[in-house]
Amino acid sequence: MGLLDLFSRKGPGALKKHAARAGNKRAQNPDRWESIQVLAGMHTREAVEALLRRFTFRIDPSITDQEEKDAAFQGIVAAGSEAVEPVRQFLHSADSISWPLKMLEQLLSSEQVVAELLALLERMDTEYERDPEKKIQLIAYLEDRKDLRIVGAVRAFLEDVNETVRFHSAGAVLAQDNAEEGRGALLDALVREESVRVRARILDGFVEREWKIPEERVDDVRPKLPNGWALDAQGHPRR
Repeated sequence: MGLLDLFSRKGPGALKKHAARAGNKRAQNPDRWESIQVLAGMHTREAVEALLRRFTFRIDPSITDQEEKDAAFQGIVAAGSEAVEPVRQFLHSADSISWPLKMLEQLLSSEQVVAELLALLERMDTEYERDPEKKIQLIAYLEDRKDLRIVGAVRAFLEDVNETVRFHSAGAVLAQDNAEEGRGALLDALVREESVRVRARILDGFVEREWKIPEERVDDVRPKLPNGWALDAQGHPRR
């Protein structure tokens, strides 16, 4: 390696140069790959911020796209605590939580990851949005986690405009050890819900937990039972 090569990789202008190439979809693949490798070895916040830009676009072929993102991912995780704040900011700004979530799972404890997701969820509402995919990803992730904070954060989304959000919200509440705290909200959702899929998910949860429908709500619930469902004499939903 000549002196000019060494300077270009490690000198004062290296970060700016490699950040520009790593985040440029139109750069030549070998050049972008070299820059990703250099940035991945820096382990600084600035390098992490540059590597995160690689997750804002896709290239062909897909195998090259995946290889570059895997290398950027490894470089970000290797930066340790220097990566936490840039990844947190990327989680909030990105269209998808998939990659930043994978990064946070390597950088933080499971409790801290849930806290980050709940903070993101607080910024969301239940109104119509053109692309709710990020919200769907977030709540679906919480559906697979147990944390006493999840019920309180998610139950409002039982009223979301999007049916898939409502479906995963019901699942997220029912998955928690303190799901009882959301029982009333689930019952209200069951009564107003038009989606058969969501109603069945809520009823399955009532069956799993052996919850019964309060006597004063039976007349509200019975017309909302999907085909094949009924209430027994004690008010328990049954297929």
